[in-house]
Amino acid sequence: MSKLYSVFTGTGSYVPAKQIKNEFFHNYEFYDSTGEKLLTPNEEITRKFEEITTIAERRYASDDESTSDLALVASQRALEAAGVDKEELDYIIFAHNFGETTKDNMRIDVLPTMAARLKQKLGIANPSAVAYDILYGCPGWVQAVIQADYYIRSGDAKKILVVGADVLSRISDPHDRDSMIYADGAGAAVMEARESDTPVGVIGHNSRSDALEYANMLYLGYSYKPELAEKKEYYLKMNGRRLYQYALENVPKAIKAGLDKLKLHVNEIGKVLIHQANGKMDDAILKRLFKLYNLKEVPEHIMPMTISWLGNSSVATVPTLLDIITRGEMDGHTLRSGDNIVLASVGAGMNINSIVYRVP
Repeated sequence: MSKLYSVFTGTGSYVPAKQIKNEFFHNYEFYDSTGEKLLTPNEEITRKFEEITTIAERRYASDDESTSDLALVASQRALEAAGVDKEELDYIIFAHNFGETTKDNMRIDVLPTMAARLKQKLGIANPSAVAYDILYGCPGWVQAVIQADYYIRSGDAKKILVVGADVLSRISDPHDRDSMIYADGAGAAVMEARESDTPVGVIGHNSRSDALEYANMLYLGYSYKPELAEKKEYYLKMNGRRLYQYALENVPKAIKAGLDKLKLHVNEIGKVLIHQANGKMDDAILKRLFKLYNLKEVPEHIMPMTISWLGNSSVATVPTLLDIITRGEMDGHTLRSGDNIVLASVGAGMNINSIVYRVP
């Protein structure tokens, strides 16, 4: 007996052209959380940073680009790839964390909603195309896909545009060395209903929120530079060490819990598309996942990575990675029909989620 499933019929992404290499930060002034200026040479700071994160460069939006501009390009590419008329969309779900940021307005702006702005920029007239935002930290786009899957499986929707975009460069403290991890970008996918006698597309998912002990791992705070802190403007901050440990301990368990629901073994997974937060952290997460199955060896090429050259663009990392692979633009990585892949993320909240997707 056939059932309704959700499948990606088109993907799109937008990677800003502005390349920011680590050398860019050599003239910066860095301070610690107490307001003390760091005396370590910036060349050494960036070298250690790259060793820890694997990030050698990242992309920033240009001065004339806003968050919704990035999302517009990614969405247009996804709609074109899917061959879908924008007026036929039932939902537009926009995942982000800081709303609309521009060169002249770097503060959080969420009115109107990002989804409403995007719908307007796409020129969609259909009032039945419901547009709304989701705030879920870096896992926002993956969570939006989970919500879209519920709409489609219920029969409420047939075509949904799921978008993730953030411009973190404008909300980052230039005097906090942790800010070198952040980047800008956008990713999108069109999800459509498909009847099938066998499971296809999104076949399962799992989410968790550990707010009681870990709600403040990512937060908004004043600049580390005392003179700038006096302005009392908010910047993105993180407790990097605790966040790292939290992710190592909990992301592998969350992914395994999602696989267990489907009675799938990790050896049945062809690719793991994980949030590009920290290259070495992601490697450690994958090793711990396989260790949960008493496996010491991790298959080669199972985890494609973009963080070394794109940095951490929050909600945009997973859909961008999916799009690059779908379009055949990443050497050594393809998605074949019948493959089971995992899409997973971790971030502010603290929130973790994962999706198991069977390629049609």
